[in-house]
Amino acid sequence: MKNLYINTRFFYVLIGVGILYVFAFFFPFLMWVAHIVLLLCFLAVMVDTLFVFNKNKGISAQRILPEKLSNGDENPVKIDIKNNYDFKINVKVIDEIPFQFQKRDFLIEKQIAPGRNTFFQYILEPRERGEYNFGNLNVYVASPLGFVSKRFNFQKDANLPSYPSFIHLRKYELMAIQSEFMLGGIKKIRKLGHTMEFEQIKEYVPGDDIRTINWKATSKTNRLMVNQFQDEKSQRIFMLIDTGRTMKMPFKGLSLLDYSINATMALSHIILKKGDRAGMMTFSKKTENKIAAENKSGQLRKISEALYNIKTDFFESDFNRLYQDVKYSLNQRSLILLFTNFETLDGLNRQLKYLRGIAKNHLLVVVFFKNSELQTLIHKNPESMQEIYDEIIAEKFEFEKKLIIQELRKYGIYTVYTLPENLNIDVINKYLEIKARGIL
Repeated sequence: MKNLYINTRFFYVLIGVGILYVFAFFFPFLMWVAHIVLLLCFLAVMVDTLFVFNKNKGISAQRILPEKLSNGDENPVKIDIKNNYDFKINVKVIDEIPFQFQKRDFLIEKQIAPGRNTFFQYILEPRERGEYNFGNLNVYVASPLGFVSKRFNFQKDANLPSYPSFIHLRKYELMAIQSEFMLGGIKKIRKLGHTMEFEQIKEYVPGDDIRTINWKATSKTNRLMVNQFQDEKSQRIFMLIDTGRTMKMPFKGLSLLDYSINATMALSHIILKKGDRAGMMTFSKKTENKIAAENKSGQLRKISEALYNIKTDFFESDFNRLYQDVKYSLNQRSLILLFTNFETLDGLNRQLKYLRGIAKNHLLVVVFFKNSELQTLIHKNPESMQEIYDEIIAEKFEFEKKLIIQELRKYGIYTVYTLPENLNIDVINKYLEIKARGIL
C-alpha cells in the first residue's frame, strides 16, 4: 500500500460532507444526506482503489535520454508512456531531474486512452560541465473517479555527462560557408616566395621561377620542367584557454571559461572541416590538457574529451609559464587564439611582454570579452543623477578596453573583442578572415 496516494478530490468531498453536517444542526433532515454521501465517498475510494491496483503493470514508461548533454544548449528529454488499463487514465509525471537544475516544481499531466501511448518531451539547459544524475521517473495513475492514485517507478539512477556545446556544430558549419562567401572581396596579403607543399611537375613557361627547375625531369623529357607548389592547406591552429581568475566571471548562467570552451569546440569543428590542424591547451599556474594540432579522424573527439575534463581553481594565470611552454612545444609557425580577459590596461601591460614574445614566432589573436551589463548601461537613457554616474563609469571601462585593443595592434597582435553570447560566431569569422587574407 506504499504506492497508494489519496487525491485532493477525496478531501474536497470530505469538506462537502463536513459542511452538510454543519447545516444538519439547523436542518435535521440533512443528517441522513450527509451519512449517505460519506458512505458513498468511502465506497468510491474502495472501488477506485480496486480499479487502479487490479494490474501490476497497468502502465509502461521510459525516459529517453540523449547520449550526452550539450552544455549551455537546450537538450530535449523524451518520455513515452503506454496505458495498459481498460479505461482512460489521468497521469501525473514527476521526473527526478538532476539537482544542478534546482527545479522543484516539475510536473506534467496527461490523459491517456486505453491501450494507447502518449509521447512528450521537456527541455533541460545545463550550465556547467560534469555528471548529471537522474533519479526515478515517477508516474501517478488515477482512474476517471480520481479519488486515489497509484505510483509507478521507472529507470532509477541514470547518469549523463554534460559536454562542451556540440548541438549547433552543424549550424556553425553552414554559417562558416556563408561567411566565406561574404569575405570573398577581402584583400589578400601578398606573400613572398612559396610554400613547400608540392603539387605537380609541369613544363616551363616564361615567367616561372627558374629556381624551381626539376633537372631530373628535364633530362628525362629533354624539355625544361619545373616543380609547381601550392599554398599550404593543412595549417596549424592552436587554441589556448585561460582557466585563471579572470575567466570565472558569469554571464547569463555560464562563466567566461565555459563560453571559451564552447567556442573552442565550435571552432575546432570548422578548422577540421577546412582541412587545417586543430590543437589546444589550457593554462593557469601551469599548462594542461594539451592536444597536439592534428587533422586525423577522431581529433574532434579528443578535443571534446579534453574540454570536458578541464578542472580549475581559478588561480592567477602565469603568462610567463605559458610563453615558455609555447616556445618549446610549438616549433612551427601557427595561428594561436588566446581566450582570456583583460579588464584594465595595467592588467594587459603586466602580461604584454609575454604576448609579444609569442607573437614573434606565431600569429597571435587575443580573444577577450565585452561586459554585457556595462553595454546595457552605456546604451541606456539615464533618467537620474545616479544613472548618469553609472553611464560615465561604464564608458570609462569601455574606453579602457579600446586602449587595450590599440596597444595590442601596435605590436601586430590581432584581437577579437566580443560579447560572451556572440563568441562562437566572432572567433569563427576571425579565423575565416585570416584564412581569406592569407596572413598565416
